[in-house]
Amino acid sequence: MSALLLSGREASAAILAALKPKIGKLDPKLVVVQVGDDPGSSSYIKQKIKSAAEVGMRSEHCHLASSMSLEELLSKVAELNADPDVTGFIVQLPLPDHLQPHVPEIIRAIDPKKDVDGFGAYNLGKVFLSKEFEHLPPATPAGIIMLLEYYKIPVAGKHVVIVGRSNIVGKPLAVMMLNRDATVTVCHSKTKNLSAITKQADILVAAIGKPKFITGDMVKPGAIVIDVGTSRVDGKLTGDVDFEVVQEIASAITPVPGGVGPMTVCSLIKNCVQAKERQMKDMQTNI
Repeated sequence: MSALLLSGREASAAILAALKPKIGKLDPKLVVVQVGDDPGSSSYIKQKIKSAAEVGMRSEHCHLASSMSLEELLSKVAELNADPDVTGFIVQLPLPDHLQPHVPEIIRAIDPKKDVDGFGAYNLGKVFLSKEFEHLPPATPAGIIMLLEYYKIPVAGKHVVIVGRSNIVGKPLAVMMLNRDATVTVCHSKTKNLSAITKQADILVAAIGKPKFITGDMVKPGAIVIDVGTSRVDGKLTGDVDFEVVQEIASAITPVPGGVGPMTVCSLIKNCVQAKERQMKDMQTNI
């Protein structure tokens, strides 16, 4: 029997619909900064702006030239930090080659109160404290958690195996799963006997960017499989999981596209709402 399809489109639509009244009341504003014309980035940004419009959130696409210097980009970040009308903003990755080595410096320059991607050290550090301090968590891990919650899939006591240790997905997701009482194993390029470990997973998360890397013989029957990967193969968006095969083994699986992607956008919008709430609270405290 084929696995239950964990639709990020369905889950995100329900979560955003519930947020809509709060968005109308708070009137937050999201800004997405894009440097250059990476086609993948352009596609993601289009979806972010569209989703924001659907729930009545103000948004702005700040599209900058690929030749922009580090100093010019940092100046733009400082301008957005200082603008009281901007609730939250992100600098879309990847950046052009000359800026890519400076990503940590650019992320560090973003005001933690406006860091709605949750990539900065301050917000990541809060994630490490406990579930209660996940105020602006990284968007993709938070989206995965929300997807599991929407489908009422329990995490406590489960063995979660994450393939991939990036700062954007693998590492923060591992901590967020620990915060919810899962037992977590993180695998990576140096892991030995990978398939022996992945076959132990109650919940298997693939986040490495290698199309169809997770094959049927790497998955325990009945496992929950979360596919974070997005690669283009023959013009088609393909995940890290061999979907056609694994869906016959797993009990539930995310599609690509339409799984984790919409949840990341949903999480970004939710973070912007939470940022506005906390900013307003800070203003009231300072009065």
